[in-house]
Amino acid sequence: MEVLPVTTVAKIAAYVEELAPLEWAESWDNVGLQVGDPAAQVERVLVALELTDPVLEEAERAGCDLVVVHHPPIFRPLKALRFDGAAARRLQRLIVKGIALYAAHTNLDQAAGMTNDSLAAAAGLSEHQVLKRAGEERFLKLVVFVPRGHEDAVLEALAREGAGHIGNYSHCTFQAPGTGTFLPLEGTNPYIGRQGQLERAEEVRLETIVPESAAARAVRAMIAAHPYEEVAYDLYPLANPGRVRGHGRIGRLAQPVTLAALAERLKAALNTPTVRVVGDPGRQVATVAVGAGAGSDLIRPAAARGADVLVTGDVRYHEAQDALDLGIAVVDVGHYNAEAIAVRPLAAYLRERLRKDGAAVEVREAQSGGDPFRFI
Repeated sequence: MEVLPVTTVAKIAAYVEELAPLEWAESWDNVGLQVGDPAAQVERVLVALELTDPVLEEAERAGCDLVVVHHPPIFRPLKALRFDGAAARRLQRLIVKGIALYAAHTNLDQAAGMTNDSLAAAAGLSEHQVLKRAGEERFLKLVVFVPRGHEDAVLEALAREGAGHIGNYSHCTFQAPGTGTFLPLEGTNPYIGRQGQLERAEEVRLETIVPESAAARAVRAMIAAHPYEEVAYDLYPLANPGRVRGHGRIGRLAQPVTLAALAERLKAALNTPTVRVVGDPGRQVATVAVGAGAGSDLIRPAAARGADVLVTGDVRYHEAQDALDLGIAVVDVGHYNAEAIAVRPLAAYLRERLRKDGAAVEVREAQSGGDPFRFI
């Protein structure tokens, strides 16, 4: 009978942080595990934009052990925990019901395929760049010496943990044959050779690259897949340009459209009856910037990068006036719509990550909650 691995809250948290490391979050943000026991077992996960009463009720009905949200419910320093307020009552219910809660916010905005990339896709951008740089993911060169016949197993383990990815190619390595030497000393249990005898083994020098943030887990996986008791490997810093990460995206549409047509495209993609537009609806737009959530701070960077329009949420009156002065149009799709589209890709990511580890955990996308605004 196959015994499936136990998945804990800490394990799911680690999966999210592989995608969106905690150190990517803004200094004012509060991300990570906010409620619950890291060692608690997880069988069902609910992914939602935020923790509302309907979302909490859905998690309870479905028997979820963990809720993963984008908006952290514990955001500013707590000065009291009174259960006569709605927000604190929800935290109390989580604790009483044994449901953990994890938040990925501004770190998720920078992650590939999540909030900003999803909003860019909704706008019709197939290729785009980071609009406002927050940092750079450096790469390391990883070199490991593997006895001949085991190189494929080590390669697979490294690729599974994010090593050897260059652009749209995975499993990128260079392999050269050679001879490794070693002399097992007292207390060793060598895979090849005997204690006290100098061994010469046919080995493969396998080298690849790995993002700095993935290096630790890639090395752990490599050692687990390697047959030697002591694995010889090296990590070198690289001067190659790293992968830029940051907030917002900017790119060009395949064909220019009017501002009104872009607004209609966004309404359809985000399933919303209305959006707000700043600028002439008949204006042609080709270069589009997007900023998930409340992105009015991206108006100036977008204008400076030559964007015709910024797609974001929560734009206030004076910020709209600033956009007009800068000559950039704005489509305000609302805070909810600008971020809720990331629920599906985040849930899909978790399902795929769990599948790779053979974990039998159900991941649901929240069907409740929604935009608090109504348009009449």
